[in-house]
Amino acid sequence: MDAKQLLDHCLALPGAWQDQPWGGDVVAKVGEKIFAFTGEGSVGLKCGRSRDEADEWLQRYPDDASVMAYIGRYGWNTLTLNGAISDDEVLEAVDASYADVVARLPRSQRPS
Repeated sequence: MDAKQLLDHCLALPGAWQDQPWGGDVVAKVGEKIFAFTGEGSVGLKCGRSRDEADEWLQRYPDDASVMAYIGRYGWNTLTLNGAISDDEVLEAVDASYADVVARLPRSQRPS
């Protein structure tokens, strides 16, 4: 899977939209919250409600999952595309990150 296919999947989710809050960095948002940081060859996702839960990715894929800079303590990881993590598993992680972010949005901002 390439970065465009990943972004297309993100943007196909209800209420999702693309933003570039820091120049060239492309993110996928729902409401005003980011659920995916897309990059060339990787994606940053909310991989657990806590750091301990997100660490399961690091244990399963030590070469293809890492703690995201700055926000990793909140359960965000960077997952490498086209490595040991299958495309299906990456897409499931995108969907889980999206669902987690939507669940935390005020009801008025949740997609219908």
